[in-house]
Amino acid sequence: MAVTVAVIARSRNLFGVIVLTGLYSFLMATVLVALDAVDVAMTEASVGAGISTVLFLGALYLCKSEEAQRVRNPWLALATSIAVGGLLVYGTLGLPEFSDPEAPIHTHVVPRYLNDIKKEVDVPNVVTAVLASYRGSDTLGETLVVFTAGAGVIALLRRRKKGK
Repeated sequence: MAVTVAVIARSRNLFGVIVLTGLYSFLMATVLVALDAVDVAMTEASVGAGISTVLFLGALYLCKSEEAQRVRNPWLALATSIAVGGLLVYGTLGLPEFSDPEAPIHTHVVPRYLNDIKKEVDVPNVVTAVLASYRGSDTLGETLVVFTAGAGVIALLRRRKKGK
């Protein structure tokens, strides 16, 4: 994945950048499957590698865009990226260790879901119950965001008839 990012950063061919970002999304979906987050991996594969790549290719076709010139002084952007990356790494220092059985999620949230899901939701599959019931509003919100983004892209990229 790091090699893909490095090639994307150095490339000036817009078609190649679009294809490589689709590849990066596919690789990220593979990592998410390895982390047992299959639902997130399916979303990443369909939205990140699928729909986004198609929309970017459509935008490139409609815009007939030329490649950008090389940035002459990228130091401010590099310093900002390093600072934001450092803040993100600093923010992770307060998180519990990976797979720590004493983490708050394992001592409070998981037992509640496993013990109370039968009487609260009455769905036999715990994952389905959590996504459809407990996180239903969140899932609806995510769907609304994707729909709004798609409608915005269509509104921006549609061809206007001459004379209007």
